[in-house]
Amino acid sequence: MSGKLDMTAMYVAHDALRRELELLARTAAKADDDPRRILGTAVGWELFKKVLHVHHTAEDDALWPAMREAAAGRPDDLALLAAMEAEHEAIDPLIDAIDAALADRDFGPQHLGDLTDALVAGLTTHLRHEEDEVLPLVQAIVTEPQWLHFGQVNARLVGPDASRILPWMLDGASEQAIATMLAPLPEPARRAYLNEWQPAYAALDLWAAGTSG
Repeated sequence: MSGKLDMTAMYVAHDALRRELELLARTAAKADDDPRRILGTAVGWELFKKVLHVHHTAEDDALWPAMREAAAGRPDDLALLAAMEAEHEAIDPLIDAIDAALADRDFGPQHLGDLTDALVAGLTTHLRHEEDEVLPLVQAIVTEPQWLHFGQVNARLVGPDASRILPWMLDGASEQAIATMLAPLPEPARRAYLNEWQPAYAALDLWAAGTSG
């Protein structure tokens, strides 16, 4: 990742969200089982929601405000940041609507497919928009202390869930990305990741029967 700021964590998070969107879509479309039964108890769905909430909240609370201050007097950049916030606000209701459909025994099944399709399309577009237009702007106007603060806010939001979220994010990541993500951790945490967190994550049945076939 070229530039003054190391954006490995950002791209790792985006790739993990895309990976899970694909699994979510396959689960919701599965014809030979009730997707509500699978998604309603899926560890994968809960982890996906947690990481997405952390990712968007950290951006809303720590990244966009710093960028708006740096972009003062630049209407195009401010409009781009406003678009990011609007896209976040459009995605959150889809998560809630999917959860509502999962709890609706009568009418949930007829809405779940469309809601899932909308989430996959909306979040995929948002991630690409962010990578194509916002991350170059981040490199141009965000200072290293501001970027560090964003990372600290993100870590604080993850909190005690790090033992699950970190191996979730690194599932399928390159060796270089894994090494970069683990490097800042204290040695006990790195050992815990290798000896405890990652094996425990690998043993999880994230999406049950929804990912088979």
